[in-house]
Amino acid sequence: MELEFERCYRAVDSRDQRFDGWFYTGVTSTGIYCRPSCPATTPKRRNVRFFPSAAAAQSAGLRACRRCRPDAAPGSPEWDVRADVVGRAMRLIADGVVDRDGVPGLATRLGYTERHLHRMLRAELGAGPLALARAQRAQTARILIETTGLGMAEIAFAAGFGSVRQFNDTVREVYALAPSQLRATRGGRPTPGGAGTITLRLAYRPPLHAAALLDFLALRALPGVEEVRDGTYHRGLRLPHGAAEVALTPADGHVSATLRLADLRDLAPAVARCRRLFDLDADPVAVDGTLAADPALAPAVAAEPGVRLPRAVDGLEILVRAVATQQVSVASARTTLTRLLPPAPADGGLRGFPDAEELLAAADGAFRMPAARRETIRAAARAVADGTLDLDPGGDREEAVRRLLAIPGIGTWTAGYVAMRALGDPDVGLTTDLAVRRGAAALGLPDDPSTLDAYAGRWRPWRSYAVIRLWRAA
Repeated sequence: MELEFERCYRAVDSRDQRFDGWFYTGVTSTGIYCRPSCPATTPKRRNVRFFPSAAAAQSAGLRACRRCRPDAAPGSPEWDVRADVVGRAMRLIADGVVDRDGVPGLATRLGYTERHLHRMLRAELGAGPLALARAQRAQTARILIETTGLGMAEIAFAAGFGSVRQFNDTVREVYALAPSQLRATRGGRPTPGGAGTITLRLAYRPPLHAAALLDFLALRALPGVEEVRDGTYHRGLRLPHGAAEVALTPADGHVSATLRLADLRDLAPAVARCRRLFDLDADPVAVDGTLAADPALAPAVAAEPGVRLPRAVDGLEILVRAVATQQVSVASARTTLTRLLPPAPADGGLRGFPDAEELLAAADGAFRMPAARRETIRAAARAVADGTLDLDPGGDREEAVRRLLAIPGIGTWTAGYVAMRALGDPDVGLTTDLAVRRGAAALGLPDDPSTLDAYAGRWRPWRSYAVIRLWRAA
């Protein structure tokens, strides 16, 4: 990834928070790396190097700044937007694929050899997949050290390290402190709420229109799976090693996340999915700048800056929701989907949406929808179960859409909706959607699908965000 020195240095000199996560500032005279907005005195030009990733800075022998905590910065919006192999790899690494399956598993998921994958990541990010995963493990370890009362050996394995020695060496190298010293600097107070409960802050680039996010999710909330209550979004999750519950509360400059995990090894994927659901790595200034250039959208952007694209924690769930919503209202589809859910947990908590195997095992009577729609859901579940359809964040967007359209009962609207919310495609128009057309008419725009589609070209590459605004206008 090309980093222009002058532009990066100006961002550091002005402490511009918008660039946090885009790149990292290495200070050779002190041996530390920072986020661009670090409040410390701006280093001299001759002492500065810029890195495209925290892993690259660590590979250069630099440690994380204790003042600005660069590992807690929002992720680069590039990795959400880009549909190429490097973008897909970064999303899979964030979801913990390397920790669970190793680099061979990551390469297999992407369809490349390990050597070629390493070469591509080194060229773009200055670090290979192991180094990138190691940087993430270090961040996970720091969170566990500072927010739980777990023993260091438990933290080491929960964070994904292969041994306690590897854990100790990495923490010392990245933070210049032993794990016990790192805990002492934060007081060592475990988070209240019981074993497996972790509370942390999820950073984002302002502005964030929290009401738009919560309104969207509340309207579609499935009882027993999710709910919005008193400004907090609660939901159950299915994670690689077990179930979890999360509560997300938007606040000034961050989203407060309280996670209840059955297995602490799921911390990194849980955080990645929460960030993805709330679209916290987006660059709202870039999005709003493009949309505000259209006079029809400019007043809405000015009134509600920072509207995000509500995404997903489970791709198959979004597909099932999309199929169930065909030709019926959102409220009707929600009632239908509630009948598909497994029994509530004994403790009354929230549970995750059914997986592919559970959907395939469900009786016909559980679907309560036309037979054709039921068979569409089963065909999609079979494709996900046998691996021919990949709706995970690291999936190939174009290939996924092609395979979706090959399933009877899935048309362009359904495939586009899944691409937008499950696969995170920022540039889906959905101009045949009735609510989109109503929103367009309310703003004085053409509501004929073909005419609106041609008009929407001015919103590229952020048409998905325009769809959210048109839905709100409707």
